[in-house]
Amino acid sequence: MLLKQLLKGLRYTQVQGTLNVEVADIFYDSRKVTPGGLFVCIVGTQRDSHDYAADVAAKGAAVLVIQHDLAEGVLESMPDVTVLKFENTRYAMAMLSAAYFGHPADEMTMVGVTGTKGKTTTTHMIRAVLTAAGHKTGMVGTNGVYYPGHHYDLNNTTPESYELQKILRQLADAGCDACVMEVSSQGLMMDRVAGIHYRVGVFTNLYPDHIGPGEHSSFEEYRSWKGQLFKRCDIGVVNADDENTEALLEGHTCELITYGIDKPADYRADKDYRLLRSKTMLGVEFTLTEPDGHTLDVQVGMPGRFSIYNALATIGVGKALGLPDEPIHQGLRDTVVKGRVELVPISHHFTILIDYAHNEAATESLMETLKAYQPHRMVVVFGCGGNRSKLRRYGMGEVCSKMADFMILTEDNNRFEKVEDIIADIKEGIAKGNPDTPYVEIPDRLDALHYAIDHAQEGDLIAVIGKGHEAYRDREGVKTPFLERELIEEYAAEKGIE
Repeated sequence: MLLKQLLKGLRYTQVQGTLNVEVADIFYDSRKVTPGGLFVCIVGTQRDSHDYAADVAAKGAAVLVIQHDLAEGVLESMPDVTVLKFENTRYAMAMLSAAYFGHPADEMTMVGVTGTKGKTTTTHMIRAVLTAAGHKTGMVGTNGVYYPGHHYDLNNTTPESYELQKILRQLADAGCDACVMEVSSQGLMMDRVAGIHYRVGVFTNLYPDHIGPGEHSSFEEYRSWKGQLFKRCDIGVVNADDENTEALLEGHTCELITYGIDKPADYRADKDYRLLRSKTMLGVEFTLTEPDGHTLDVQVGMPGRFSIYNALATIGVGKALGLPDEPIHQGLRDTVVKGRVELVPISHHFTILIDYAHNEAATESLMETLKAYQPHRMVVVFGCGGNRSKLRRYGMGEVCSKMADFMILTEDNNRFEKVEDIIADIKEGIAKGNPDTPYVEIPDRLDALHYAIDHAQEGDLIAVIGKGHEAYRDREGVKTPFLERELIEEYAAEKGIE
């Protein structure tokens, strides 16, 4: 594609060279540049890729996009390279990438979900609802990229703009007419989603997170960047119960639909919800009141109050897009999120599930939700990651010992630490929480899963936490296949468990 075609509508300064040059591809990693490419110089927190301008020119880059002047003599060393200067090269890369891939977002109904918690589950719910309504739907987020018949993992919740536009092109070419994606505050702040307009934006909730060096300088800044989504969408579906909603929406330009439980909202769930438990479901049922006062019962195939909020957000999206009631309710009943309170239906006698909870707050929230189902015993299988803060281990040990009836201590991703040392730290937390809670130590996680199943009692609820959707086990930096859902199912089949 000619450079001048990519530049339509953008503001820049032409430092040198011609715009009538063919661009073979776009790069922001100097190690990957190939002849004929356009290289975007990014000012990062660790390094400034303007320093590699001469290197990429030597590799055959045809175009260089810069944000500030290059070092003395560098420009003169590359007279055949077109050099363009932008006020913000991250923004420039997003816009150039969108043009390079033919603006794929414009070919789909885009739904963006932001918030501290619930983004992954809510995107899965919305995808399920859209699919039930007959839409061919793609999804991008923490659990990777999904589109009919395909799935692969990602390194970031919201990929870098070039990768994101490439993914969206892939989805559109596969026939997707809708895309649901998680939109992180980092994705907004770093212009990864620049140039994408959303039909619907969703706000789940806000808690202090991602505040520190290389992320956000304060909670207020974090909240402000989350709020940018509602200047880039037609309709905002927002949580009326969250105390940050009003401040987050400051300056919004979209129509609003509200949802909640405690405060007045367009779509409101009754506080008296019902718990559902069977071999194939651990869920909730609640009564929904719609804007016209009409009430109806809604079933969600995931447990707890937080699942009601995610379901309400999904209902708001469905209504904003004009979907019929039946696919909305079908999608909510059928949603399964890999590694998020994911039931593994192997027995009528006990319930076992896997979840990604790997810190104190997430574990406490999960166990509060599960204990509401009044199991015979609350059993938890967990470890903690190696080469990470010991505070997490103390916290996990403390909260699990306070809330569980039985604990199975095992490995997580040990990385370069000994599992025995990690478990010793967890036990310090247990001593601080409730030292009387019984536990066993089984260093090998597969053995721990087998033990949990072999010793399950009638009515037990067994939570296997920490790894969730991860498909590997990391020992001494070596990752080997380890997908807990499959391992549990294989062992249950081998043992003939019903």
